[in-house]
Amino acid sequence: MNVTVVGDLLLDVDVEGDVERIAPYAPVPVVEVASETKRAGGAGLVATLLARDGHRVTLVTARAEDARAAELPPLLDGIALVAGRSPSPTVVKTRLRSREQPIVRIDEGSGTPEPPVVTPEMLTAVAEAELVVVADYGRRLLEDPALRAAVAEAAQRVPVVWDPHAKGAQPVPGVIVTPNLGEARVFSGVEGSGVPFADEAALHLLRSWGVAAVVVTMGGRGALLRTSATGLPLVAAAPLVRDADVNGAGDRFASALATALGRGDATGAALQHAVDTTARYLEDGGVAALEAAPATQLPGPDHDALAVVERVRAAGGTVVATGGVFDLIHAGHARTLSAARALGDCLIVLLNSDDSVRRLKGPERPLMTAADRVDLLSALGVVDGVVVFGEDTPVDAIRRVRPDIWVKGGDYAAEDLPEAAVITEWGGRAVTVPFFPGRSTTRLAAAIARVS
Repeated sequence: MNVTVVGDLLLDVDVEGDVERIAPYAPVPVVEVASETKRAGGAGLVATLLARDGHRVTLVTARAEDARAAELPPLLDGIALVAGRSPSPTVVKTRLRSREQPIVRIDEGSGTPEPPVVTPEMLTAVAEAELVVVADYGRRLLEDPALRAAVAEAAQRVPVVWDPHAKGAQPVPGVIVTPNLGEARVFSGVEGSGVPFADEAALHLLRSWGVAAVVVTMGGRGALLRTSATGLPLVAAAPLVRDADVNGAGDRFASALATALGRGDATGAALQHAVDTTARYLEDGGVAALEAAPATQLPGPDHDALAVVERVRAAGGTVVATGGVFDLIHAGHARTLSAARALGDCLIVLLNSDDSVRRLKGPERPLMTAADRVDLLSALGVVDGVVVFGEDTPVDAIRRVRPDIWVKGGDYAAEDLPEAAVITEWGGRAVTVPFFPGRSTTRLAAAIARVS
């Protein structure tokens, strides 16, 4: 897909280090710098995310003429850059962290900007766009009348998603706007919290801006969409994400929403896709994941689970895994899963595929597809990831995950499990947890059949 990103180009710098002492002259930490990572920020991050998704990306922006601006083009490898001139200095945002804990952020060049120079080439790039994402970071680029007119005209032909900024320009009519809760409060003047506030703010912005739709992102509560002042809002719930670095989450959401709309997804499906994609981005470590392999392979449950394992293991935590069919989840499952999760820092469920279940249980099983079983397990707060396997035993999947602890219900003898020997290959242990008799999928299915 060809995507045109319009917006302000920044430079982001992450400095990682270790803190082992306090300065002798003041109660401040002394950071021994271990690494420094630079990347394109603002609209540059949006373009980078889209390029890593496999799209052809054109970035329409304005660049300063200073030394920091010269560092940006190499960070935009594979992205077509169409840039006017910015008379203001390059904005640099430096985050100083130790062991993934933020210490301070230092901003340079973020004073009041002067209007950038918009070129005919920039206007042509927008006029020829097949899909547009506007990333306004308040540097006055989106105040330019000619550029605003070009974006408004594009919105009559193709989807245009506009990610606004509290100090930025008012979105043009016809676009889809994606403020977060704080931005919605600033723009609308509405006070409150949660879904009721998001809906009232979205209604206000829909009327005052004349845009095609307003999507208020609500962090862990998902996102709320308004396309009309009448009827009910549409809310997409977000998967549970623990201890996430939210830097770039708005950029990830806007870019995912735009590409889903660009490929023809219905509005509701596009909204849920954007919420789920943002959750995966956060689970994978946010902007830190940009240093890993490019994400041209679409992430799925296995990818998510293994990413969780890598993070927990890197932090020195304990990885716990269990396995089974989980066809009609009942109270016995819930208790076993809760007990397993309490043994470590993450719980990965190894789930039999549909073909595997049929071989083990017969042609009438499973009662639910693997996709539905993954969704149900993932919705449980004690489950951190799911890996689907197609074999009759989870041995190969266990070798992929390499858990520290393998858990089964107490109706098994550990020495009789084929996986018990496998987990010892890397020093892991197989354990059982208490079994709760009288709870079984077969009995539950039979009871349902009697009343159906």
